[in-house]
Amino acid sequence: MKKSYIKTIFSAVLMGTMVSCHDLDVPVTSELTPDVFPTDASQFVSAAGPAYVALRGNISVEFFHLQTLSTDEAIFPAKGGNWYNGAEFKDLHLHTWTKDHSTVTGNWTWLSTIIGTVNQSLAILEANMPDGTSKSQSLAELKMVRALAYFWMMDSFGNVPIITTYGDYSAHPNAKRAEVFTFLETEIKAALPDLSDVVDISTYGRPTKYLANALLAKMYLNAEVYTGTARYADCIAACDEIINSGKFALEPANSYLKMFYPDNGPAMKEFIFAIPFDATATNSFPFRATNLHSRYDIPRGMVGKFKMPFTPDAAVSTLPEFYKYFDDAKDIRNKEWLTGLQYYDDGKPVTVTTTKKGYDQFYTGSDPSAPYTYQINITPQVTLRQDVASFDVGNDELAWNMGYRNIKFHPDASSLNRNQNNDVPIFRYSDAVLMKAEAIQRGGSGTSGATALSLVNSIRTARQATVFASVTLESIYEERAREFASEMWHRNDMIRFGKFENKWGYKTDADINKRIFPIPNSAMLLNPALAQNPGY
Repeated sequence: MKKSYIKTIFSAVLMGTMVSCHDLDVPVTSELTPDVFPTDASQFVSAAGPAYVALRGNISVEFFHLQTLSTDEAIFPAKGGNWYNGAEFKDLHLHTWTKDHSTVTGNWTWLSTIIGTVNQSLAILEANMPDGTSKSQSLAELKMVRALAYFWMMDSFGNVPIITTYGDYSAHPNAKRAEVFTFLETEIKAALPDLSDVVDISTYGRPTKYLANALLAKMYLNAEVYTGTARYADCIAACDEIINSGKFALEPANSYLKMFYPDNGPAMKEFIFAIPFDATATNSFPFRATNLHSRYDIPRGMVGKFKMPFTPDAAVSTLPEFYKYFDDAKDIRNKEWLTGLQYYDDGKPVTVTTTKKGYDQFYTGSDPSAPYTYQINITPQVTLRQDVASFDVGNDELAWNMGYRNIKFHPDASSLNRNQNNDVPIFRYSDAVLMKAEAIQRGGSGTSGATALSLVNSIRTARQATVFASVTLESIYEERAREFASEMWHRNDMIRFGKFENKWGYKTDADINKRIFPIPNSAMLLNPALAQNPGY
């Protein structure tokens, strides 16, 4: 049932071959133009569809890498030279990226593509769609898609050009981060009256009033970072619009993990806004669902309730600095991690037979080719034992089992390739609860009798964790780490809590300029009006 809306949007693209731009300053061209298209209801859907397809784009690969591998949450080392990728993942870990870094460039390109595609869709619908409620809602939804892309650009790159007009190909200079913030706030508030307040399958995957308020809340919580002025009261008010609506609830412990399974969707009570994925569509590859497991039978056998029908890629692992926050044995969120000795569902140990040299490439005994059978044991430390310079742990069994893996986004048994059906939540109800708690703890006034402690404990109760007797900003930070692992918010949190310059893993860089990424060199070549961010 959850796929009915997804298929409508994806099939809409086939009705018109819209080609989106790859930079804010490159023209978006298409067979669909305001002069020739559309003229009926199905074509109006087609005109909006490409914006949603673009939104799905890089969210689960390059964006996930940028927001996660740059923090203490995850590390992606090479294995015998494989997955080094020209130091792509090493540079994200060490904070040594440059303006030519492929992941940085890929994210700028993707977000620019969303913005350019929305601008084109808006021009088409504004020129052709009959006036009325349907038109107002469609335009407001598209503007929220653009606002989400601009928010991610502001958060990641700081100072970015603001372009909202289709056909404007002039060189635009960067707007200051505070100016982008003001533009976004104005844009979201203007869209709010025309957005739907319905929360069901008919609006699943589309922006509603609650996405607008969640995005405002996130902006206000980070306002001091973005603009220099705290906006905690506004954050609390935006969170209350969601909390007081009565349309969302915390998932209990027995359904918490199900929120991230391949059959997730509109039934999830916490989803304020999720990006739908369909394994039958192109570019539906949630990196987390296929690359966070070991390469052996344990992920091919039962991992939770889903089987993995293919060999996964190299493993992204967490670091001990992050895993330490999962310190309550009763917490259901502990079960989203693959750790320690591995067993099948029937209790039988998962074993692998290799050679002594295959198990440990540094084995120096006289019988390196002798058979060796061991039980898979996922260990916490990630050690660059082959070569630190090339960020390499080696290519033996010990290396492949280094680092605990987050398996929150379970692999999809129905897919025979890397495309997955796991929808990706961007905003969940628990985020509204914890944003309000943090805003109160930072000095905002509580509402409806809520305190920072009561709000945090509502999360912990739902997750079967021991409730706190008191709460601090540090405990809220740690609760967010537990709650939103693998959901691409940790970089945002680390910066707001002043932790992005800390040491972790092999990273020692403490340059505050790294809180935003450089404007890619390719973008600056196309748009000479752009100015590079400080420190690059």
